Amino acid sequence: MGDYRTTDRTGGHSATGGARALAAGLLMAGWVALLWVLEGIDTATGHALDTYGVSPRETAELRDVVPAAFLHGSWEHVASNSVPLLVLGFLAALAGLRRFAAVALTVILVSGLGVWLTAPRNTVTLGASGVVFGLLGYLLVRGFVDRRPWDVLIGIGVAVVYGSLLWGVLPTDSGVSWQGHLFGLLGGVAAAFLFRRPRRAPGPRVTA
Repeated sequence: MGDYRTTDRTGGHSATGGARALAAGLLMAGWVALLWVLEGIDTATGHALDTYGVSPRETAELRDVVPAAFLHGSWEHVASNSVPLLVLGFLAALAGLRRFAAVALTVILVSGLGVWLTAPRNTVTLGASGVVFGLLGYLLVRGFVDRRPWDVLIGIGVAVVYGSLLWGVLPTDSGVSWQGHLFGLLGGVAAAFLFRRPRRAPGPRVTA
């Protein structure tokens, strides 16, 4: 007789998907809220937190690579990053929070170190745009790396909505850190390969 595979039809997958969506939404809502709180503290203290931005090629500034990704220069700055960070972060976190944490940390480190190495002297770089570009790069290639059709479709949708952001990796505005954008994008692409999903072995067959 023909072969067939047994499948679980208990609805557990849908329940897990709903829990992941809730966790991803709460995580990103909390992240964005934190950015606004920090900007409020920065404004109230006369921008005292700006000292945690990255100044290039100063050894002591390496400790600021991570905190710089959570700080901004103005309310307009944090507002411009909030929506794409919320959307792209939510889509990336749907695959699991531990994987997302690894991806986000990789992006922050690659973007921050890239700024530290290549930004012009006497500048201070801070903001979440490197993370935004990193998540963009990650989502654009993740589906192809993992060979998952649904993630490919998500990547295509992201490209349609946010693809114009890619122009931000070009040095067209002296007041914008194209270095942070470029290295963030590269960090996201690298993370898609570093943390790709292992291929699942074919399920057992049951003959009848």
